[in-house]
Amino acid sequence: MTQSIDFVYDFCSPNAFLAHKMLPDLAARHSTKIKYVPVLLPAVFKATHNQSPFQAFSENRQKTSYLTHDLHRFARRRGLSFHMSPHFPINTKFAMRGAHFASGKSWENKYVNAVFDAIWVHGQKADELAVLTDILQENELPVRKLREAMTSPDIKQELKDQTKAFVRRGVFGVPSLFAGSEMFFGKNSLPNLEIELSKNKETD
Repeated sequence: MTQSIDFVYDFCSPNAFLAHKMLPDLAARHSTKIKYVPVLLPAVFKATHNQSPFQAFSENRQKTSYLTHDLHRFARRRGLSFHMSPHFPINTKFAMRGAHFASGKSWENKYVNAVFDAIWVHGQKADELAVLTDILQENELPVRKLREAMTSPDIKQELKDQTKAFVRRGVFGVPSLFAGSEMFFGKNSLPNLEIELSKNKETD
């Protein structure tokens, strides 16, 4: 049976972006499928009484400086393009509704890559519908359908429900990754996820 990884993410997270960039090679090494699971990180934080490290340590300039340095170091040592968004923290509710609508469609990966890169490589202000529209057009994505989804009350509610479901499953932040019932949090947990996939492969 082919293994799968549930990748729980929000475009607003630089750590989710970096994990996203690492996942395809990891999944290929283990013949594993990636299922992208969009959630609303602010709602996750509210439900779990959590907050981002940049917010938690906002008054500690040494800590936040280190966190930013560590993101760039992680990317540089793995040959990844990354720039801290000049608009951070960014509101990604419209982009995440688009991600929910894209789930399972043939162009889902194209959409996810386009939005992640727009924010964390090109520094675009992707919390604005006009900017998102430009991103969709540049990447030849279905603009009209995605724009409708981004303002759809039904999609909005479905994304809220999915967020609550994964909070119940144990998610308190992103990126969170599931291999079966095992959850792994953060980009630095990818080596442990890989060990889990190897172990599961041996017992198949």
